[in-house]
Amino acid sequence: MKSIRLPLPGTGSNPSTHSQGTNPGSFANPADIGGPLSFSSPDTPGMPPVSSKTAWDFMPEDWRLSDGRWHAPDGFVPITQLEHARLGTITPEMERVAEREPHLDANQVREEIAAGRMVIPANKVHLAKELDPMAIGRATRTKINANMGASPVSSGSSEEVEKLEWALRWGADTVMDLSTGGDLDATREAIIKHSTAPIGTVPIYSMIMGRAVEDLDREIVLECLEAQALQGVDYFTIHAGVRRAHLDLVAKRLIGIVSRGGSLLAKWMLHHGRENLMAEIWDDICLLMRRYDVTFSIGDGLRPGGLADATDGAQLGELSALGELTERAWRHGVQVMIEGPGHVPFDQVEYNMKLQRQVCHGAPFYVLGPLVTDVFPGYDHITSAIGATAAAYHGASMLCYVTPKEHLGLPKRDDVKQGCVAYRIAAHAADVALGIPGTRDWDDELTKARAALNWEKHFELAFDSDTARAFHDEDMDVDTDFCAMCGHDWCAVRISKEIISFVSGKDEAYAWETPKISAALSEEQKDILQKRGVLTPEELHRLASKTRNQMGADDARAECHSEVTGDSDSAMELQDQGTSSPAAPPPAGD
Repeated sequence: MKSIRLPLPGTGSNPSTHSQGTNPGSFANPADIGGPLSFSSPDTPGMPPVSSKTAWDFMPEDWRLSDGRWHAPDGFVPITQLEHARLGTITPEMERVAEREPHLDANQVREEIAAGRMVIPANKVHLAKELDPMAIGRATRTKINANMGASPVSSGSSEEVEKLEWALRWGADTVMDLSTGGDLDATREAIIKHSTAPIGTVPIYSMIMGRAVEDLDREIVLECLEAQALQGVDYFTIHAGVRRAHLDLVAKRLIGIVSRGGSLLAKWMLHHGRENLMAEIWDDICLLMRRYDVTFSIGDGLRPGGLADATDGAQLGELSALGELTERAWRHGVQVMIEGPGHVPFDQVEYNMKLQRQVCHGAPFYVLGPLVTDVFPGYDHITSAIGATAAAYHGASMLCYVTPKEHLGLPKRDDVKQGCVAYRIAAHAADVALGIPGTRDWDDELTKARAALNWEKHFELAFDSDTARAFHDEDMDVDTDFCAMCGHDWCAVRISKEIISFVSGKDEAYAWETPKISAALSEEQKDILQKRGVLTPEELHRLASKTRNQMGADDARAECHSEVTGDSDSAMELQDQGTSSPAAPPPAGD
């Protein structure tokens, strides 16, 4: 038979270290570390081109360029990662980032920071505690942020620390404390003390505790910022891009201003008849943040709150202001990332990412979602993860998670997990698509375990091992050469493994000989199945307290394995017998 060869797009890097399998590699652009693209998607026609400028074009006025290198004035002492990078210094934090990003070396990390395309949010105070430095930028793997914080009607410090630990367990790279109720200082202190990840805040929430927003002035703002910097906050969201001229553009929006910080500052401007206070004192804020190396996360106070308001004049006008604020912050030696929208139709995600890349000269983009539809409350971790995958592929460096409670209430422990899992999926999918070296290795190993029908290794490699194991055992609690989806005769993976000429399932590292009864459910696995409500209490008890002799096992060899029974009908009959005779439940009160 004549082979069919179809044309492929140009390929970039291969996300598989050893080019495993038959995949030709990423269809993204070739890697451009040290250049403006880093890891990037090919542009759809009509997309904004990259900026010709970087942070190198916005140096402090008293620095001088000589012999191709920038020199600080006499007596200058570098404080921020950006200042060290400009002077050619590789800091311990840059070295740690290179360890955590194995496709980069420390000098590449330094170069990306110097260009403003990467940040290391690492307050000097938090570094002296438990902070493990990480980086955000297009040359790194995509990061995710988890939001938490007490509200006036729910939660407190201990609950937020518990959610912090839970978020870190499920893959959050940074955490934002957005508390608006309770003892804000105590909650923030507790979160920073217990966190190995960078912590961000929106300081205006604390500024208006006990006072009206109209009462804010320069002294109150700077006092609050210094207090939080002294606690160790690693990045501040400051909504300085909302301007008086933008407010008329909001008037016809279906849902107005949905950013708390943006709405508060709009109210301040209207009351005082002045420009945004944060913009007025921007240079003072920069000087303060430089002293502690607090990173800017310049807020998108006019982000759209619904698809009907996306990519409008107010949003894009604010983005232009964010570009100007970025340039000013870089002149002060302060690290910058930019926050982005919110609710964006899928067809407009790429444009939003690439416009920011141009206007803000490649500063890392930190995006909430975006949600690509508005009609699935309760499932917005899914609607937004779809947009987040596209955003990360087309230009975002960090994704702010959305939980199932978005628009509905304060997220609880399980909501935090669901948000983190959804966003780890989005970030990982984008990294593989971008061709970041090594990002598909994990997928390849799980594929080999799946091909070998090695269930134990399959679950060990799964991101959420407990859920994967619990779902499997809900139908068939035996690790054998088929599962309950297809049964023995219809298992395509088993058939492929048996075809001698196929390599599928034959990796010796994943070979196994003895099918066995799976272990009793852990408490977490039992809880997962209990919430699903598929099994009866008696069936759950059997899975949580089973012994080997229930399935006729000898030395963990289960009789339902096809090598023992010889046919799938007998195997399934034995499996049915094992699951239809539950062990007696414990007496009441045990």
